[in-house]
Amino acid sequence: MSSATTVQIDRERIRELTEREEAQLDRRTQASAKMYERARGVLTGGVASSYQARDPWPIYLERGTGPTVWDVDGNEMLDFHNGFGSMVQGHAHPAIGRAIAERYEQGTHFAAPTEDAVVVGAELARRWGMPKWRYVNSGSEATMDAIRIARAHTGRDDVLKIFGSYHGHHDTVMVSIGVAYDAIGDREHLQSLPYGAGIPQSTIDQVHAVHFNDADSMERKIVALEAEGRKPACVIMEAAMMNLGVVLPEPGYLEAVRDITRRHGIVLIFDEVKTGICIAAGGAVERFGVTPDLVTLAKALGGGLPTGAIGGTEEVMACVEDGSVYQVGTYNGNPLGMAAARANLLEVMTPEAYDHLAMLNDRILAGCRAVIEEFSLPGYAVGIGSKGCVTFSAAKVVDYESFKANQDAELSDLAWLFNMNRGIFMTPGREEEWTLSVTHQAEHVDRYVEVFREMAAELTA
Repeated sequence: MSSATTVQIDRERIRELTEREEAQLDRRTQASAKMYERARGVLTGGVASSYQARDPWPIYLERGTGPTVWDVDGNEMLDFHNGFGSMVQGHAHPAIGRAIAERYEQGTHFAAPTEDAVVVGAELARRWGMPKWRYVNSGSEATMDAIRIARAHTGRDDVLKIFGSYHGHHDTVMVSIGVAYDAIGDREHLQSLPYGAGIPQSTIDQVHAVHFNDADSMERKIVALEAEGRKPACVIMEAAMMNLGVVLPEPGYLEAVRDITRRHGIVLIFDEVKTGICIAAGGAVERFGVTPDLVTLAKALGGGLPTGAIGGTEEVMACVEDGSVYQVGTYNGNPLGMAAARANLLEVMTPEAYDHLAMLNDRILAGCRAVIEEFSLPGYAVGIGSKGCVTFSAAKVVDYESFKANQDAELSDLAWLFNMNRGIFMTPGREEEWTLSVTHQAEHVDRYVEVFREMAAELTA
């Protein structure tokens, strides 16, 4: 947590520094500005995904090697963004590159299974302790199929999720994510609200939310829904929330959730799209020692290629095995993706790699905490595995309610600008976190801390 006594940050100073840093970034990215003019003629908003958009223009990247990326202006940056956590292996890792090159010469797509898919499945089963696996091409597909499997297994339709958690862009999970806090209702009666337009009201009505780190409210919600004849098919959640910065589970919380879902006959899904591979070899299941009924993976699994997976127990995956659920996709288990995933799991993300990531994250967290203490900033540093962030909040964030009430959005925006202008490529927005890669070294995380210290010094001068 933050130091006992924190300084009161001058809001006008934040605005002054933000204006200065915005102007500097605009000057440094004129080639991106020109690329934007080209792109918006053919790409909606000039980008391939709404999460890539930025005002006045996106930052277009050109290439990456190891821990470093270059934008189209030639600006060299240490990458702590890593594709929203997908590139924990670093860019252009030679082991993954060799696997892709060898596979390319043997054919890249058949819509038929290959040996690599079997090898990857066996390694995932070993790491997560779950016997049955299927493949998809993204985290959204993984959570979509997992919910469908849970619905088929239970014969029920409704879904319970954690308020503020992001689980992809299919309709069922585009509910109760980032919304104005004063619109969601009181803690015991959270309103289900769509994340953007185009989500059918009938879908919204099937999705219910409770706050993270509050097992009692989860059970009360389940009991209330069951009384209405709407017992949920599943609870889908991240074991550690990764889109409110980083919010870790309080002691006993995950164990309580596991007990509640088991007693009520509800499928527990851990969405490990962001934590899987990244915080331990076996993700959150290994790190926290709680095993769900289904787990979803993507992002870091494919080593830079669009690959995802669903793992589950024999009992829950039986409805896929017997053909009741059509878990399908032309590119599922694509040979190129499976070759990359195999090399990633067996050659790159080794025990030594996790030791290295733990050293790096301990170092960056200690450095950030020292800066917070030195300048008495309202905030704290938190992390796990390759993930972490500085949360600009004097109060500990434990759920969406405390995040919306306390986290300083203006400081978060300023920190992003400071990083970008000093050679640190970071995820934008107060919801995101850093992802370290196995190619980062001590001097790279030290540079991150140096930039943070520079910002702190200017804020409090």
